[in-house]
Amino acid sequence: MAETITFFVDKLSNLAVQEASLFGGVEGQISLLLNELEWMSLFLEEASAAHTDDRRLKLWMNQIRDAAYDAEDVIDEFIVRLEHQRQRRLQNLKFLRVVLPTCVIFADKLPLVHELDGRIKEINIKIEKILANKSRYCVENAMMPSGAWSSSSPNEVVTWGEKRLPIVEEADVVGMKDEAKAVKDMLLINEELERGVVAIVGMGGLGKTTLAKKVYNDPDVNGHFQCRALVYVSQVYTIRELLMGIADKDFMTALRQEGETEDIRNMGENLLGKKVCEYLEKRRYLIVLDDVWSIQVWNGLCLYLPESKGSRVLITTRNQQIALDAYAKLYQLRPLGEKESWELFLKKTFPTGSRSTISQVECPAELEDVGKKITGKCKGLPLAIVVSGGLLSRKEKTPSSWEKILRSMEWHLSQGPESCMGILALSYRDLPYFLKSWFLYCGVFPEDCEIKASKLIQMWIAEGFVQARGEETVKEDVGEDYLEELIHRSLIQVVKRKWDGRVKSCRMHDLLRDLAISKAKDSKFFEVRGNIFAYPFNPRRLIAHDSQNISQHLSNCHRLRSLIYSIHIPQVNFWSCLRSAKLLTVLDLTLTVDNPLNRPYMKLPKEIGEFIHLKYFRILGFHKTRIPWSIGRLINLETLDLRDNFHLDIPFSIWKLHQLRHLYLRACTISRTPISDQRCFGSHLGIDKMTNLQTLYVGQHGWVVRRGLPKLTQLRKLYIHGPNMRRNISYELIFPSNLVELILDCCRLEQDPMLTLGKLPNLRALKLKVNAYIGRKITCASGAFSRLEFLRLTDLYNLKELIVEESALPSLRTLQINRCYEMEKLLHQLQKLKSLQQVKLEYMNHSLIEEIKNTKGEEFDKIRLITSIT
Repeated sequence: MAETITFFVDKLSNLAVQEASLFGGVEGQISLLLNELEWMSLFLEEASAAHTDDRRLKLWMNQIRDAAYDAEDVIDEFIVRLEHQRQRRLQNLKFLRVVLPTCVIFADKLPLVHELDGRIKEINIKIEKILANKSRYCVENAMMPSGAWSSSSPNEVVTWGEKRLPIVEEADVVGMKDEAKAVKDMLLINEELERGVVAIVGMGGLGKTTLAKKVYNDPDVNGHFQCRALVYVSQVYTIRELLMGIADKDFMTALRQEGETEDIRNMGENLLGKKVCEYLEKRRYLIVLDDVWSIQVWNGLCLYLPESKGSRVLITTRNQQIALDAYAKLYQLRPLGEKESWELFLKKTFPTGSRSTISQVECPAELEDVGKKITGKCKGLPLAIVVSGGLLSRKEKTPSSWEKILRSMEWHLSQGPESCMGILALSYRDLPYFLKSWFLYCGVFPEDCEIKASKLIQMWIAEGFVQARGEETVKEDVGEDYLEELIHRSLIQVVKRKWDGRVKSCRMHDLLRDLAISKAKDSKFFEVRGNIFAYPFNPRRLIAHDSQNISQHLSNCHRLRSLIYSIHIPQVNFWSCLRSAKLLTVLDLTLTVDNPLNRPYMKLPKEIGEFIHLKYFRILGFHKTRIPWSIGRLINLETLDLRDNFHLDIPFSIWKLHQLRHLYLRACTISRTPISDQRCFGSHLGIDKMTNLQTLYVGQHGWVVRRGLPKLTQLRKLYIHGPNMRRNISYELIFPSNLVELILDCCRLEQDPMLTLGKLPNLRALKLKVNAYIGRKITCASGAFSRLEFLRLTDLYNLKELIVEESALPSLRTLQINRCYEMEKLLHQLQKLKSLQQVKLEYMNHSLIEEIKNTKGEEFDKIRLITSIT
C-alpha cells in the first residue's frame, strides 16, 4: 500500500516541476498535498511491514490509499478536461494553439482551476482527519515494536550490472532422480505398443511441472522421440490453442516442404487438428500436457493424436480421476524426504552456482538447527522450500534473523490448514514495499501463461511502478533488475532466457498467482471478472480473461486505470461504454476466436484520442484494424503493439507520438502527410521524429527506408519483416550506430548483407530468418562484427557456405544454424572463432553433420565438445 502513495507522490512531483503553468493558482494546495502524502508514505512503509492483522491499522491504511486515489483522479481529470477544452477551441476557431491569445486560454482555464482548487482543499481536509484518527484511535499501538519484523530494504535489491551468484532455477533442483527415472521408464518401455498415456498426480506445489520438464529434457527421452511438445493447459483453454502449442517450428517447416501454403495461424480447429494428426502419425511423438484440470482436455485433444507406435502423452494433474478417465498409467508424486528437502533448501539459501553439488553448499553450524526447523515447516513441498530459501537468501545469516522467520512461519501456519499458502504469504510480506505492486501485477496474466518479460516490464513502466535511478539509467533496465529480484526469491519462474542471459519469458506458479489475486483484492489493487457483480463496482484495474461481455459494467468505471480484456465476439457497445474511463493508462485487448478465418474487422473509434493518459496500448487478433487520425493525441503513449493483427491502416498522425519507446507494427499501410498538414506542423512527420524509440518492429516499407533511422539514437532492437527489400541492404537502409540487436525476417535480400551489418559498432546479436537472404554465400569480412556475441541463421534455404575471414567475429560466443539444408561445410570456419562457447545445429545437411562428427584433430575435438546437433 505504501508503494501506491509513493508512485503517486513521484508522479505529482514530476507534474509540478514539468507543468508548473498547469497548476497556476493551486500551487499552495498541491504543495500541502505533496507534503502530507510524503509523510504518510513513510509511515505506511513501516506499517506495511508490521507483523499484524489489526483491523484498526488496516482501516487506517485503506483510508489513506483511497485519499491518494481520489487526489490522483482529481488531478488527472483536470488534465483531461483541459485538453478537451483545448481541442474544442482549436476546432471552433480553426487556429493552432500557437496563434491563440494567451489571455483567452488562461481565461478559459480559470473555471477549471477554481474547481481543482476546491476539490484539492476537500482532499487535504479529509487527509487531516485521517491523520488525526491515527492518534485518536491509537493506530500506532497496532504495530509491533521496531525490530520484531522488517521487510527487505530497497538497498537489498541487486542491480543487473552488479555481479551476482547464479540462482537455482527449475532445471537445477535437487532430488527427483528416482522419480524422473520411474516416469522415464514408463514412457520408454514397451515402445512397440500404440500411443500410451502416463499421468503425474499430486497436490499443488509438489513439483509436478518440474518433474515433467526434467523428464521432457532428458537426453534419452530427447533421442527416443522423433518430435516432442510441451503444452501448458490450466483451467482456461481451447483445443485449438493446445493444437497450436503442439504445432512447433519443425511442424511448420514440414508443412512448407510438403507444399502447404496456408499459414497455420489462419486454420480453424478441425483443419489444424487434421494437419497435426497427419504430421504426428508418421513419427514417434511425446506430448506433455501440463496442469490439466478437466477430462474434457483429453477428450477434445485425443481425437487429433494418432495411435502411433511408441508414442506417449504425459499428463500432470492434481485430480487423480482425470488420469483414470484417460486410462493413464499413474505416477503418484510424493513430498520430498527430509534429506532432499534440506539439500534443496541449502541450494536456494546459499547459492554458489547453478551447477554446484550439495558437497559445495555449506550451512553454518549455528544456523543448521533453526534451518532444519524451517525446512520441516514446508512439509516436503518444493515450492514452499524454494520460496523460503529465497526469502532467507536475502536475510542476514544470523540465528536471530532466522528465528524471526521461523516465528513468523509458525504464526502464518497457525492461521489455517494450508501450510504452503502460509509460507508463500510470509515471503510476500517480506518483499520491500515497492516490490509488492510488481509481484501483485504478475497476477493479471492468465493462469500458467508464459509471460513475455518485455511486455511485463513495459506494463510496469506504464503503471508508474518504475522510476529511473539517474539520467543515465533506462527504465527498462530498472524493470529487469526487479524482475530478477522476484526470480531470486522464487516468486516468479524463468521459462526462457535471451542470448545475453536476460529473462525472455517467465511464469507464475498457480498457487502464487492465487496469492497475488487474493492480496490484490484485499488492497483494491485489481479486480478479476468474477467479482464484478459486487456493489459498488468501480475498480482501478479490471482483468477479464474469460471472454465474457463486460461492456455493461464499464460505463460505471470512472476510476478505471487499466483494462486487460480477452474478447470472444467484438461487442458493439464496447467503445461507447469505455468512454467513461477517461483515465485509462493501460489498455490490452485480445480477440479469441475458434476459427481465425472468422477474425473480424476492427475500426477503432475516433474517441480513442480522448484517452490522453494512455501509456500502454495493445490490440491482438483482428484480421484488419483501422486506426483513426485521433491516435496522434495520445501524447503520453510509450508502447503501441499492433503486430499481431493481419493488416493495419494507420494515419500519418502516428508520427506525432514522440514519447513512444516501443512500436510494434507488421503488415501496415501508413498514409502520407498531406502538404497542408506539413505546413501546419512546420515540418514533415516521420519515424525520425520518434527519438525515444528503443524497440521497433516493422514490416519493410518505404517509410522505413526513406526516413532517418540513424536519428533514432535510443534504438536498441530492430526487427524488419517483409519481402520488399530486394537490393543491396546498404542502399536501402542506414542503421543507427547504437543498435544492439537486429532481426531480418523474410526480406529476400539478393546481396550479402554482412558487409554492411559487420560495420555496426554496437551490434551484439544478429538473426537472419526465413529467407532473409536468398544468396548462396555469406562472408564475415576481416575485422567485421567486433562486438557480436550471438548469431542465428534460420531457414536460409539457398545458403551453401558461411565464410569467416581472419579476425572476424572476435567476440562471438553462440552460433545457431537451423534448417539451412544446402550448407555442406562449416567445421573449418568454426575453427577461426576463438571466443566460441556454444554451437547449435538443427536439421542440417547430412554431409555437414558427418564432417562435424568425424573430422580428426585436437582442435576439432574442442569444437565437438561445444556443439549440439539435432
